[in-house]
Parts: sequence; C-alpha cells; structure tokens
Amino acid sequence: MRTMLKSKIHRARVTEVNLDYEGSITIDRTLLETADILPFERVEVLNINNGARFSTYAIEGEVRSGVIGINGAAARLVAKGDIVIILSYCQIPDNEAMTMIPTMVYVDNKNRILEPSTLRASLGWEVILSGEGLEDKGVTKCGLQSRR
Repeated sequence: MRTMLKSKIHRARVTEVNLDYEGSITIDRTLLETADILPFERVEVLNINNGARFSTYAIEGEVRSGVIGINGAAARLVAKGDIVIILSYCQIPDNEAMTMIPTMVYVDNKNRILEPSTLRASLGWEVILSGEGLEDKGVTKCGLQSRR
C-alpha cells in the first residue's frame, strides 16, 4: 500500500483564528465538497507565510462563506490572512499508485473556487483543478483513473 495525495486546496487565505476552540480547521462546505474532503477527515495544513506544518481534522463551515478557520492549539501557528495549503491523503495498492489523480482545488484571495480547468503533469497524468465533472472524467472517490 502507498499513501498518496488525494486532495489539495491550494493557497487558501486564513479568515479566522480561534485559539479557544477545541481544535480543527473550519473549511467552507463548498471547498470541502469540491476537494472531496469529509468532515472530521484528517488533513495537513502547510502555512506558506511561515513554513509551519500541522495535522488536524476538517470541520464544515458555512456554504460559500470562504471561511478557512484555524482552531485550538494550531491557532498559534497561523495569523489571519496567512496563505495555506490544505492536503488530504488516501492509501491505495501499489499497482494503482501510478494511476492516482489527486483533486486539486485552486482558490482566489477570497477563497472562491477558480474556474475548472485541467493541466498535464510531467508524467502525462491529468490533474483535476476543480471537482466539477469528476464523474465524467472517470475519477473515483480515491481519485483513481486509467492513464490510457
């Protein structure tokens, strides 16, 4: 088995920091659904501003609110306005690792999803920048798709 990147929300802006909350990261429900991240799923957060990295779990924020809230102890690792990358992973058999296609969600400075588009990665894999139309592209829950 290999642990592979499943989902990425790229360059989201932290909108709130709440040290007194018990923990987690609050993420706009629209972003969670588009990135295929479930409430209470483990995520890694990378702070572009200061290099801090931490693991926590996602909780659902209001739909289309743009909320990215860092809660609990991790609030000491970010400031409101910081830019973060949010990652989730899945485990798949070795023989499927080369067909793994992560869901990539890019957002603007208000955490609104940018228009869907696709890129060709260096190995010829199709990288999905938005969750729209994933079923049409043959991508499964864990992001698997044939390279053919």
